[in-house]
Amino acid sequence: MDSDPRVFFAAERTLLAWVRTGLTVMAFGFVVARFGLFLRLLAAQQGQGIADAQTHNHVSNAVGIALVLIGVGCMILGALQHRSFVATLPAIDVPRSHAAIYPIVLALLLAALGLVLAVYLAL
Repeated sequence: MDSDPRVFFAAERTLLAWVRTGLTVMAFGFVVARFGLFLRLLAAQQGQGIADAQTHNHVSNAVGIALVLIGVGCMILGALQHRSFVATLPAIDVPRSHAAIYPIVLALLLAALGLVLAVYLAL
């Protein structure tokens, strides 16, 4: 039986696409969360109602945190899918010079950093 490592590398590219998507959603969530702070500062500078700006700040912060958590979920689910798919591959399809754990560790480490970011935004 011939080895075809392209299947394994396609699975890795798929995992890294999920990681890239998760990072993008997390970054967008951070921008949305900080946009509320910008609106509050702008309202304070123009002398408008602080209560209205405070409401916008809370809403954008909640939406931003939700987006960060969705990005974390993308990375965790991508890592779980990758691990379960690679487990179904025959050993001959996984290159000997490559450890399958590194991309999974990368995804989980970035997901943990995303959780830290969500906690930071919540405080």
